[in-house]
Amino acid sequence: MTAATLEVTRPRRRPLGSAPLWLAAALLAAVSTVLSDRLPAWAVEYPRAWRLPIEPWISAAMKWLINDATFGLFTFQEFTRSISWLFNWLLEAAYGLLAQGFTFGKGEDALHIPHVSWIALIVVLVFFARRVGGRGLALFVAFCFLYLAVFGQWSSAMVTLASIVISVPFGVLAGLLVGIAAYRNAWVEKAVTPLLDLMQTVPVFAYLVPILFLFGFGPVAAMIATMIYAAPPMVRLTVLALRGVPEEIKEYGRMAGCSRHQHMWKVLVPAAKSGLLVGLNQVVMLSLNMVIIASMIGAGGLGFDVLHALRRLAIGEGLEAGIAITLLAIALDRLSQAAATRPPPAHGSVRDGSWLARNRLAVGALVLLLVSMAAGALVPAIAAYPEPWTVTTGKFWDEVVAWLNINLFDTITIVKTWLLVNLMLPVKEFMLALPWPVLLGLLAFAGWRLGGWRLALLPVALGAFILLTGNWEKAMITVYLCGLSVVIAAAIGIPLGIWAAGNRRRTGGTLAVIDTLQTLPSFVYLIPVIMLFSVGDFSAMIAVVAFALAPAVRYTVHGLNQVPEHLVEAGRAQGCSRRQMLWKIRMPLALPEIMLGINQTIMMALSMLVITALVGTRDLGQEVFTALAKADTGKGIVAGLCVAFIAITADRLIQAWSRRRKAQLGVA
Repeated sequence: MTAATLEVTRPRRRPLGSAPLWLAAALLAAVSTVLSDRLPAWAVEYPRAWRLPIEPWISAAMKWLINDATFGLFTFQEFTRSISWLFNWLLEAAYGLLAQGFTFGKGEDALHIPHVSWIALIVVLVFFARRVGGRGLALFVAFCFLYLAVFGQWSSAMVTLASIVISVPFGVLAGLLVGIAAYRNAWVEKAVTPLLDLMQTVPVFAYLVPILFLFGFGPVAAMIATMIYAAPPMVRLTVLALRGVPEEIKEYGRMAGCSRHQHMWKVLVPAAKSGLLVGLNQVVMLSLNMVIIASMIGAGGLGFDVLHALRRLAIGEGLEAGIAITLLAIALDRLSQAAATRPPPAHGSVRDGSWLARNRLAVGALVLLLVSMAAGALVPAIAAYPEPWTVTTGKFWDEVVAWLNINLFDTITIVKTWLLVNLMLPVKEFMLALPWPVLLGLLAFAGWRLGGWRLALLPVALGAFILLTGNWEKAMITVYLCGLSVVIAAAIGIPLGIWAAGNRRRTGGTLAVIDTLQTLPSFVYLIPVIMLFSVGDFSAMIAVVAFALAPAVRYTVHGLNQVPEHLVEAGRAQGCSRRQMLWKIRMPLALPEIMLGINQTIMMALSMLVITALVGTRDLGQEVFTALAKADTGKGIVAGLCVAFIAITADRLIQAWSRRRKAQLGVA
């Protein structure tokens, strides 16, 4: 037998897998926590003397920027106030058109022109929905806006819509321009990408403190905060859309002799229209997600109504206003999606003629709106939905919660106490006792195994920032609350996604419910939670689980439904049972996608934890909320960055694992 034959027939030793290494790492964490009282004091609690005064530095820099920074002809504060004045002028015009009307003159001789009629606005929106999405979309839009009128939410909804009408175009324009710059220049993209990561992971509360300093208190500051919060997805989608333009279209533009400017605006941007409209859709949705938080710094409308109801624990009023935000968001989402996916007109269908002939539908809608404003001056019921015709379910929901508190109080208390004593407190104590060098070492080990030395250095660097700023204990409480919430959300969401996948009717119904949950404002979850469970970590966990559940379900459904059909057929040919098909074929192949859903669940859980500071948590979210209340810029920015660094660490590790697993499965 030759040496080559021996080499082939000799059983090869399998390389030692990584499971023993992960097990050893987990064992090290457990042992170090149990023996933490025998470790040096600095390893358990980071010494105060080693901390850096980053918060005072940031606060001092902000004060200098506001009080002393100058451009020569004008100060930085005058510059920001001029921007505020410009946006205020635009916002007042939108308020007048949609919500308040216009008043010219003073006293008895003043001329008041009513705002756009609720009837005319619904007719125009329904007609537009019919044009871009068909009869079903038209009926749905009519239902959404009639709800706003019938349930007495119209006036507040128009205030919110006026802010959206101004903030969304500016957010889209800013995102489009930055995205084009990143597409054209690799260095710009490298500089913008980490900034976008921070903007999308820093809690929205952290935006509000510097915005207050720069632009003052009021609806303009709230609108600017909304634009900053909503712009990042537009940047990313602009880059993706431009890169997705087919190469033959790009070559056609070059062969036609287009300049660089013409090639971008006359070739690439029109060709990327569908992707850019998806970005518009994301800006609209994020702007509506921001309305309640923006109400904390002066925005009115539906966000203020929900926040006011939360402060008074008026569950019925808060739920109706929250549903109004949800329906408004879903209606605008469906309209923008329908416009984005609408096929281009058939060749030869666009008629030549005057501008008026080509745009007769838009002109007709404008005339209808103007006529309705004139008619509203004569008939008040045309201008505004009559208040005696409104209905409310607020009292019913208040009675439901009261009945639950009376009849289920003992059961709720038993479950709450058991989970606190046997699950939440042990996990919290473990995280607080875990030595910080051990945790950073474990994260570095995970990064090294999943992505090499660069990924190993990332969590160490981000964790060092949390240590140096003195927020380690708050961060561990955040990790404990977020971790438990994500585990529970996954334990509920993944089985629900498995149940929904594979059946078209169940999938459609489940995703419809998930869409509603994702558009329901986060603050709305707090109202019933506080009414049923009072305040504390348990209430925060319940609210976070309810808010963050959706991605776990959605990505499970998507992952299972995206398994290649030929692999499923191969399993059937091998005689696999239904159970074997799920656990031996579908789930292993769908696991990378499911983990991406867990990643999104973590992001949503962290964003919700900042809001649950209102129910008495003592984590980083409370630090951000306290900074907003005290207008402490340094504390707010540092605490927000700590939350963002936790999110970025989780995101990078999960993304690396998912890519590696997909490569192993051959589905990358």
